Amino acid sequence: MQKLTAIIPAGNEIHNIEAVIASVNFADEILVVDSLSTDGTYEKAKELDVKVIRREYQYSASQKNWAIPQATHEWILLVDADERVTPELKEEIIEVLKDPQDNIVAYWIGRNNHFMGERVKYSGWRNDSVIRLFKRDYCKYQDKHVHAEIIANGDIGRLKQRFYHNTYITFDKYIEKMNRYAWWQAKDYDKKTGKLTPYHFVIKPFWGFFKHYILQSGFRDGVVGLTIGYIQGYVIFMRYVKLWLLRKNRS
Repeated sequence: MQKLTAIIPAGNEIHNIEAVIASVNFADEILVVDSLSTDGTYEKAKELDVKVIRREYQYSASQKNWAIPQATHEWILLVDADERVTPELKEEIIEVLKDPQDNIVAYWIGRNNHFMGERVKYSGWRNDSVIRLFKRDYCKYQDKHVHAEIIANGDIGRLKQRFYHNTYITFDKYIEKMNRYAWWQAKDYDKKTGKLTPYHFVIKPFWGFFKHYILQSGFRDGVVGLTIGYIQGYVIFMRYVKLWLLRKNRS
């Protein structure tokens, strides 16, 4: 089997850090990338006999691109603190690394998402996938503040098994997170967005809700689907409000 480094980015993840580390215990090296946590995450990770490096958080892609070259082994499995490698996914990763294909430098991995205590089967999250198993020297993240994906210099495969993913702690915490995303998105959208109009503040947020709740069958997820649809529209609205503020403060 090819040796594997598991990278876990973490910032104030005391509620997740032990479980996520346990889920990657088959890796030859576990590297926790701590964003100067203040809730005990750093201290707990140090107790668990893994390698811990620290850096002030700027944005996700920047943090991950800083960490990737510090992995000892060529193959990397990157797992967010709110994700878990299931036993089935673990076995598939092990089988892949026993005899990796020469032309494949990265793999898409699907995620089974959970929100407010419920499995989300629709709402635009049904086919959620991320590139998380990859070769260190062939891959890096796009330089984006939000939703950056791996740029791979080679072919990309797909694993059959999926992560368990639960990004929800409390509703208030989730809204706080979405507000941060909206601010980071405003920075990403600044250069590619022209003059702000009612289209950005009214039509686009409504379309975000309509797409997730109606077109992507969010109504089939009940209250959870309605909440996701609402939040998607809200984040789009806040993205442009924050972009307006960004430009106003810069003028």
